[in-house]
Amino acid sequence: MRLEQLEYLAAVSRHGSLRRASEHLHVSQPAVSEAISKLERELGVMLLERHRTGAKVSRAGQALLSPIGEVLDSVDRLRAVAADSPATARSLQLGAASTGAATLAVAAVGDLQSQHPTAVVEIRDLPQPELHLELAAGTVDLGLADLLDGEQAPGSAVDTRLLTGSVVAVIRARDALAEPASIAAGRLRRERVIGVRPGDVMQRFAQRLFDAGAPAQWHFAGSADTAKRMVAAGVGVALLPDYCVYGDPLERSGAIVARPVVGDRTTVTMVALQRREPDPQPLVDDMVEHLLRRAREAGRSSATFVLPVVREPRRWQPTVVRVDGSG
Repeated sequence: MRLEQLEYLAAVSRHGSLRRASEHLHVSQPAVSEAISKLERELGVMLLERHRTGAKVSRAGQALLSPIGEVLDSVDRLRAVAADSPATARSLQLGAASTGAATLAVAAVGDLQSQHPTAVVEIRDLPQPELHLELAAGTVDLGLADLLDGEQAPGSAVDTRLLTGSVVAVIRARDALAEPASIAAGRLRRERVIGVRPGDVMQRFAQRLFDAGAPAQWHFAGSADTAKRMVAAGVGVALLPDYCVYGDPLERSGAIVARPVVGDRTTVTMVALQRREPDPQPLVDDMVEHLLRRAREAGRSSATFVLPVVREPRRWQPTVVRVDGSG
């Protein structure tokens, strides 16, 4: 006895004829008839009354429809349990090369968890060149990266703009360097600059800003959060996108401040990167939608908004997001 034999008989009863059942099942009429004939031989019961004008379920077949329905319902429940089990849970590999990825990604994962309770998300911090390679190879499903103006995402990826802002110098609030409303590139060059990682977007920005002349000294922090903590401890100054500074707990508490660089009009954009695929994963598409919504809630346009160059200190307060798995 095979499951499709039971499904075919139930379809004939539901649709009223062998022909209409086969059309609904997208199976040829002879194939449906033969499958039910095999079931009849196995059970020793005539299940269909066949006539020149068609076939319908016999009285003996009708008596079996209730237990057949129970079997099919049980199979549906089994499939549902299997789909929700940890062993078959869908997974998403998220590569984070963006300096501002942490807050946005964590909030979006909370939203995704509410929509897909069994989904498994792994967030990996990756250098941007490695992110591009892993995305192309399929070992990463979605990436978050920063692009300076004039830079483009790899041709093999679809990019969705999430946040666009300007680059600021992050300085310990009580340092004399923080007193002016803005800071000159030449003054920054004499400081120890904290980069996120070698080759990071902010190191590329520094090379532009300093006209290929390196600052006096470098430190590398490994993440934007660590870089901000190092600034608060007085270790040095950092260059970061403003969207990962304003609203940060250290900035809100007054431990660090952000200052624009005199004369600099560079923009930096956080993008979500997906592989170009004919059938993209629904889980990836849903994650991008949650990232976009969280970006909008943070007060940034997802496509065209560019922060103006400012000459005075400002304090931007984003939406405070609590991630508790309920969205």
